[in-house]
Amino acid sequence: MCSLILHGRRLVKLQKWCHLSFSVQKASSFSTSDALVSTKDCRKGEIFTVSYLVDSLGLTRKLAESISEGKANPESVLSLLTSHGFTDSQISSIITIYPRLFLLDAKKSLAPKLKFLQSRGASSSELTEIVSKVPEILAKKGDKTLSRYYDFVKVIVEADKSSSKYEKLCHSLPVGNLENKIRNISVLRELGVPQRLLFPLLISSGGHVNGKERFGESIKKLVEMGFDPTTTKFVKALRIVQGLSEKTMEEKANLYKSLGFDDVWEIFNKYPIFMALSEKNILNSVETFRGLGFSRDEFANMVKSFPQGIGLSAETVKKKTDFLVKKMNWPLKALVSNPEVLGYNMEKRIVPRCNVIKALMSKGLLGDTGSKLPPIGSVLKCTSQVFFKRYVIKHNDKKLVAELMTILTGDCAS
Repeated sequence: MCSLILHGRRLVKLQKWCHLSFSVQKASSFSTSDALVSTKDCRKGEIFTVSYLVDSLGLTRKLAESISEGKANPESVLSLLTSHGFTDSQISSIITIYPRLFLLDAKKSLAPKLKFLQSRGASSSELTEIVSKVPEILAKKGDKTLSRYYDFVKVIVEADKSSSKYEKLCHSLPVGNLENKIRNISVLRELGVPQRLLFPLLISSGGHVNGKERFGESIKKLVEMGFDPTTTKFVKALRIVQGLSEKTMEEKANLYKSLGFDDVWEIFNKYPIFMALSEKNILNSVETFRGLGFSRDEFANMVKSFPQGIGLSAETVKKKTDFLVKKMNWPLKALVSNPEVLGYNMEKRIVPRCNVIKALMSKGLLGDTGSKLPPIGSVLKCTSQVFFKRYVIKHNDKKLVAELMTILTGDCAS
């Protein structure tokens, strides 16, 4: 039981390829919550193994090692949360949103804060709901600060449930050092920014929601540019606009224009990080693409179509281009027309799929001639299920299908 849970990602991978009926949606949902629901069946501490924290929850190895192997006692934090009525689903959310909570001392740090919030009248159901939505508040120091953050989150949660006017509720909140941030967060909520995007901004130590006139100007600029306040892209753009001066933004725009980008703000709207790149990174990206044989206009067109491409490292671009052009024999123009393939995972998508294509070509099973290389988009841009149907299970030879599945998954036969 435990081995299946703790290696859920590998199990899903096998099911996704070996059983076509297993949908991608179901595969992606078999993750944190499924693992935590079964923690009672697992031996103590197994959920906090480095491999599980990295592979199933996506933590960095350094953070995973801190939680699993450091001085912290994550099991005591888990026990504390359980004793306060947190459900498996809520604990799942906490681990996903703020895994560093499990580095804190359960007895000396977390327990007193939970007790303090309860002493202020928070019911068990209210406490678990608020903390599971914004677990970072338990890392705040001082009862006064903790209470202000908690109260503000509570106001938003209750307002969203009742559809009450936010302004009326906000006036009852305590003011002080957080007054400015609270005011700006309230403005964002009135614009329609959802809880999942509001709370990280509230808890952030950065200055992205500070200031009054500058903040108002930033919001107005983004709305006028067409950013949708309900999206992650709006928040990313806000962080960038708030973090850069008007002069710096203008200098970046002029640099891009000198490189052939006439629609700078249109690209910024598609990919906000576009304006956060340093001049050095921008010029290095130009040099990398030009060095691989792309013309200036081709590079500009690729970035317009796939803005993330300009943020890729030189090593990544060279490695993928060399593989696709030199080893697979697709022309450079294929990448110009399909630049997004440079953003795909090399080990999990590009190489396995291309290995299947090479195997089919070697057997004379592709195209009219049997060894014709398919268009790059047909191989790499389609979904996993479409690729599976198009190039794997269409063959009547069961032995061949098994061979292709092994190539595709790397470990399906094991």
